[in-house]
Amino acid sequence: MTRLAAVFVTLSAVTALAEGPVNAPKVRIVAARPVTASTREAVTGQLGPSRLLPLGFEVGGRLTVSKVSKGDLVKNGQTLGNLDTEIINAQVAQAEAGLLAAEAGAALALDVASRNEKLKAEGSVSDLQFKQTDAQAKAARAQVAQAQAGVAQARAGQRRHFLSAPFAATVVDAPDNTGGMVGPGMPVFILMQLDPLILKVTVPEKVRESIKAGLKVRVEATGSGAATDDAVVKVVLPSADPQTRRVPLEITVPNTDGRFVANTLARVTISLGEPKAAVMIPSTALGTSGGEHVFSVDESGSLRRVPVKVMERGNTTVTVTTSTPVTQVVDYPTSALVDGSKVTQR
Repeated sequence: MTRLAAVFVTLSAVTALAEGPVNAPKVRIVAARPVTASTREAVTGQLGPSRLLPLGFEVGGRLTVSKVSKGDLVKNGQTLGNLDTEIINAQVAQAEAGLLAAEAGAALALDVASRNEKLKAEGSVSDLQFKQTDAQAKAARAQVAQAQAGVAQARAGQRRHFLSAPFAATVVDAPDNTGGMVGPGMPVFILMQLDPLILKVTVPEKVRESIKAGLKVRVEATGSGAATDDAVVKVVLPSADPQTRRVPLEITVPNTDGRFVANTLARVTISLGEPKAAVMIPSTALGTSGGEHVFSVDESGSLRRVPVKVMERGNTTVTVTTSTPVTQVVDYPTSALVDGSKVTQR
């Protein structure tokens, strides 16, 4: 071998050592950041009012008064509106007059029966006459009771011409105009209780045992970004959804300041255990073929396939726990990577 050829061979060897193992694939290597986190389940559902009630009159009639408008806040027992009461007021007056007449007739019959009872004791009135007057007194008392029932019925009908809020709420629908006819039971006003709201979601059956009523969770509106850490699991239903086989949850979301909007989507993050040591990596570094895993890279450039358990998924990152320490991993791993092989930094 000539001296020139020897020099060329030596330079080639140095270059190969500098560039790494022959045919070693080039990969992008990223750091795995140590964090402390707990296993979490994040699911999306719809925020709804804690109470929703369409309200209508129990009787039909002409709507003459509407005291509230859309968007108004009403108190428990506050009058919302009423129907025309001209006819029902006349019926109440008629029933009350009938009661007065029945009471007057009863008073007279009772007086006659009382006097005949004394006369019967003296022998001045026959037993037959006494029984007749006593029966008339009882009939008069029955007429009074019947008249009282008529008055009660008329007044009940009168009250049903007025509609009141059964709980404090927000009016989300109300008539724009009065004067129209409404039928019995026809919804005229719609009330929603918007504080608190109720978030309905479903979770996998495997996490059901880790979720209990009273657990505090974080809720974030997907549209506006409004969030709270004071939402509370209200109930964990013991029956799975027949379509998805997932367990339904209802979560109470405080909304005193109105930051959340009913009937919009929100995301809840539920902590499922105590915080533990974990690492945060780009979501693109997580492999799923044959089970979730990452490819760890040591200082010599050797690959090690490490199984992981996902604790939390973010928009661009994922938090995982590993069985062995991991400091740097391969980003965008491919099926060509083999456990124990050598790689070089791209």
